[in-house]
Order: sequence, then structure tokens, then C-alpha cells
Amino acid sequence: MAKTGKKLIANNKKARHDYFLEERYEAGIALHGTEVKSLRMGRCSIKEAFIRIEKGEVVIYGMHISPYEKGNIFNKDPLRPKKLLMHRTEIRRLVGKSAEQGYTLVPVEVYLKGSLVKVEIALARGKKLYDKRRDIARKDMRREAERDFKVKNI
Repeated sequence: MAKTGKKLIANNKKARHDYFLEERYEAGIALHGTEVKSLRMGRCSIKEAFIRIEKGEVVIYGMHISPYEKGNIFNKDPLRPKKLLMHRTEIRRLVGKSAEQGYTLVPVEVYLKGSLVKVEIALARGKKLYDKRRDIARKDMRREAERDFKVKNI
């Protein structure tokens, strides 16, 4: 029996700040052996990553997986494009939706699901500056309320 736990490897906070995340999808990722070992150690960054659909395949660019220390000649290029594994129906739906004005695909997080490496991607719509300001104001108000609540309960 495989574990069904979810161990977070990398998180893209910038995506939540810059986009409205509307639909989320889980995708596998095609990796080589040393890349998997490096991911298990938590050596991954998706801050600058983006996703494109080319020839019916979903590909992630800019995902940095640090070279495995003991991998020597078997290490691959840390920034090489990696193919995401999804069902054909999901890919068709993403092609249709991302063709609409203002929609894009962004990676949200990378995690281990049992022994498999998964990437959560989202169909996202860009935020305007006033939307970002509104979110920051809400976050500040919530933080103030929590601080006041904490002070009163001590």
C-alpha cells in the first residue's frame, strides 16, 4: 500500500498574488532519476516558472531543480523544459480556456503524493493593480484583527 500523504516541496506565493486562480489541475511530471532525488531533498523552485501547451503536450519552463550532489554525470540541466503528464481531455479543455483573452497557466505548487512527484497547475486570470491593493488591505485588516484578539485573550 502506498501512502496518500502530500508532502509540499515548492510553493508559488507569487502566483496567488498576481493572479486569480480559477481552476486547478493535478499533473504528473516526466523526470530523470537524479532530478527525483533532488526533489525529495526539497531542492526546487517554481517562482519564475510558466506553462505552455505545444503540439498537444503541456510543458513547464523555468522550473529550477538543483543538481543532485552525488549525481555527477547523470545530472541534467536544472532549467530544462519538463513535460507535464495530463489526460488528453484535460489538455483540450486547457487549450480552449487559455485561448480566451486574459487567461494563462501557472504552476501553483510541487509536492510528493506517495512516491510520485506532482505539480498543481491553475488556469489563472491576471490581477489589476487595484485588485492587488484590495487583497493587501484585506490581509492587513485580518492581521490587525488577529493581533487585537490575541492581545485581549492574554
